[in-house]
Amino acid sequence: MAKEIRLNAFHMNAPGHSWPGLWAHPNDASIRHDTPDYWTDLAKTAERGLLDAVFLADVIGVYDVYGGSPDTAIRTGAQAPTLDPFPVVPLMAAVTENIGFGVTATLTYEKPYLLARRFSTLDHLTKGRIAWNIVTGILDSGAKGAGQAGLSDHDQRYAAAEEFLDVVYGLWEGSWADDALVRDRQTRTYTRPDRVRRVSHHGAHYDLDAIHLVHPSPQRTPFLFQAGASSAGRDFAGGHAEAVFVNGHTKALVADTVRGIRARAVAHGRQADDIRIFLGATIIVAPTDAEAADRHAEYQRWVDDEGSLALLSGWSGIDLSRYGLDDPIEHVEGNAMRSLVEAITIRSPERRWTVRDLVRFGPVGGRGAFIAGSAATVADELQSWVEQSDVDGFNLTRIVVPESLEAVVDLLVPELQTRGVFKTAYAPGPLRQKIFGDPRLPARHPAAQHRFADAA
Repeated sequence: MAKEIRLNAFHMNAPGHSWPGLWAHPNDASIRHDTPDYWTDLAKTAERGLLDAVFLADVIGVYDVYGGSPDTAIRTGAQAPTLDPFPVVPLMAAVTENIGFGVTATLTYEKPYLLARRFSTLDHLTKGRIAWNIVTGILDSGAKGAGQAGLSDHDQRYAAAEEFLDVVYGLWEGSWADDALVRDRQTRTYTRPDRVRRVSHHGAHYDLDAIHLVHPSPQRTPFLFQAGASSAGRDFAGGHAEAVFVNGHTKALVADTVRGIRARAVAHGRQADDIRIFLGATIIVAPTDAEAADRHAEYQRWVDDEGSLALLSGWSGIDLSRYGLDDPIEHVEGNAMRSLVEAITIRSPERRWTVRDLVRFGPVGGRGAFIAGSAATVADELQSWVEQSDVDGFNLTRIVVPESLEAVVDLLVPELQTRGVFKTAYAPGPLRQKIFGDPRLPARHPAAQHRFADAA
């Protein structure tokens, strides 16, 4: 039986996301990303298409690696300005009932005590539809803005992330018993103090001695996304993530990544299918293949190559202004997004990638699946990716808003439903229940070790 395909709308609270320059397209609404209607319209469209979530990327800092200056990113709108993704979630939740919301939060610059409260609050306000995309940061400019000397070592960031998760699990899972909140007007008792406990943690990176500020939310721990695909990132995902966002421009490369993540899950005492894996995908769908090809060519004219280089330089930690367009990219042991450099050097030995390849409006520049065609053509290719690489679904990269997502909802989703590989209705309950059948994490997840337990 064919696997059910899952889709998320991949967006960012910025004028330019993965493809800088498209904000200038006459049909694009991204210049209104700082208005409520932009987000409510997006959420309603995504829910109409039965997508699992609106997945909100975020970055702390400005892209200033390219040419040693932030000017290119600022001028082209390449993820600049970048507004906070958290406040738009209640806007979207208010006009929808089922779709989830994955919010990126960079734990390197957060306090566990405060971030735990923010996610618990959103889990309540969305009735259990909130997810956390866990990242550790990639930009020196962000670290300096947060008062640090610079971006800490890549693997050290993941070591700190392990401890951060240990702290917030204690708050979410262990501070309040399920029956702590009683709201009893007769006895004038809101909460039973004996059912609330202090969480103490004294580690290498974090110290905490506190009661969680929020009573148990529908999911307690938010649904956990993770987006790192380096060796350290994949090991972290194997231990903690419920869904992983990966990239890769070939099915073989992605299949290798997926195998590694699932194997790490098993090594951590979990099951291989405890993780749903979403591949980044740029999808251009139209009534016919010819119309999709025309739209692809049209969009290409609006993509800003220099803006793309500013993003790629920041992601890789390599100043691409020092390269000619046809110069090959050599492997450099960087401190930013190691998986990107590894994917186009060490893990793709069959060819030498050039700067021109990286900025092309296609699979390499998109770092994932890139498909243009009719609904049938796109559906064929998505099913091929699922079958050959064992991904569970796709994060649909923002292209031109709203027409690109509307085409997916109106053309592609019905085609997938006809093939029996896409849901025709949402499952009940919170986001985790919709995806895994239970609103709470399973006992084999490390968060379960922190659950409130009565004394023997």
